Amino acid sequence: MLRFLLRFVGFWLVAGGFVALIVDGTRSIAASRMLFTSAGDAWYAIAPHALERTEAAASGAAWLWPRIIVPLLSLPASLLLVLVGLALLGLGRVRERSRFQVS
Repeated sequence: MLRFLLRFVGFWLVAGGFVALIVDGTRSIAASRMLFTSAGDAWYAIAPHALERTEAAASGAAWLWPRIIVPLLSLPASLLLVLVGLALLGLGRVRERSRFQVS
């Protein structure tokens, strides 16, 4: 059941990453230059209070926010969604049964 849930969420994140890539591509064509929406900007547009609460929660570990979370939030949203989705798909993959296993 857990593998199914990981694959399900992974597929949706990969699909969301492709949608974000299409949106960024459309904006880039309209502006005649490359434009990418950062993950932080996308998160702030969707749920600004959640981003603020996460920053406040991470303030307990002074190294966590500036060294790990800020660089992740500066990545393009499409790239981050696809990477996390592929990681979840990899974790939820169905293991292939060995041909040499005696049962």
